[in-house]
Amino acid sequence: MKSIKLIIKTDSQKYPIIIGRKLLSKISYILKDNYIEFGKCLLVLDKNVPIKLVNKIKKSFKKKKIILFKINANEKNKNQKTVNSILKILLDKNFSRNDCLISVGGGITGDISGFAASVYKRGIQFVNMPTTLLSQVDSSIGGKTGVNTIHGKNLIGSFYQPKLVISDIDFLKTLNKREIICGYGEILKHSIISNKTFFKYLDKNYFSIVDLKSPFIEKAISQSCKIKRSVVEKDEKEIGMRKVLNFGHTFAHAFEASLGYSKKLNHGEAVILGIKTALRFSYRNKLLNITDFKILMDHIGKPKLPSDIKKYFSLKDLNKIIHFMMIDKKNISNKINLVLLKRIGSPLINQKYNKNNLRLFIKKELLN
Repeated sequence: MKSIKLIIKTDSQKYPIIIGRKLLSKISYILKDNYIEFGKCLLVLDKNVPIKLVNKIKKSFKKKKIILFKINANEKNKNQKTVNSILKILLDKNFSRNDCLISVGGGITGDISGFAASVYKRGIQFVNMPTTLLSQVDSSIGGKTGVNTIHGKNLIGSFYQPKLVISDIDFLKTLNKREIICGYGEILKHSIISNKTFFKYLDKNYFSIVDLKSPFIEKAISQSCKIKRSVVEKDEKEIGMRKVLNFGHTFAHAFEASLGYSKKLNHGEAVILGIKTALRFSYRNKLLNITDFKILMDHIGKPKLPSDIKKYFSLKDLNKIIHFMMIDKKNISNKINLVLLKRIGSPLINQKYNKNNLRLFIKKELLN
């Protein structure tokens, strides 16, 4: 199947996303075709990227001066210490603003690398090569970068658009099914907030998509990217409508933080749990119609999709969950700001509820 090229146009940057197979051996040509030139390049690699794929990337650069830096990409290492390690290399090797930093990894690697690129000499060329389904459909698009702190997830960061995104589907073959489901959560979210036709496509072809079959996986990725593109182009810095992309995420981030970002619950699984929780809250508050509610609940009930918060939490976790929801960066008052749903394709942003309402709701969810 021929590669797909999408163009993202924001106020600060215009850049392409290339989606396809067997792209690793063509990296130099792709960079040249997209007018990206540099003398030195730092490759920030997730250490879990298979060595044979790393070697393909290195070989593709030919005579370019490449420096490799591997990181252990997890939520606990998504911090300023890791960023400082990257900045030290850039400083020690005297990178100029015309040189390049390339991220090869999932969303954590991309967020850390993009943040380092944004602050080094106030901005160095940044190319993102997402290696997970989650990062290919979500974090690699839109320019959000950042790190975690003890106070919460992504509270320190910047908006910094890449010069290019290269999404090679061959990377996905190296992932286990849990990681594929992790990325599917964001694809599902995009369909729920934007497009009932796309949701029906996912519902019909779910097993072909998670089995990475062509042309189903390519269509799921490209359509998901198009939905996020349409939002980001209208609201690059999340002043208004881009908040819609946070559907399910206020719950999800609180779930992750409450577990200390443990491997028990990865980000995509938390998002799926967050989506289900947001749907149930929308329905309980008479916002979401029963027809769409049942259709969506049936879909989340498909095999391998995490759907029961009681598997991860009990009543003793309730105060922690509410605490992390209260300090979410989207809140601008003492109320919790949620994105909810009226019907598939019609999200509701800036829905504010006090913590007691949420506490009672989540308590019931944990007890039922």
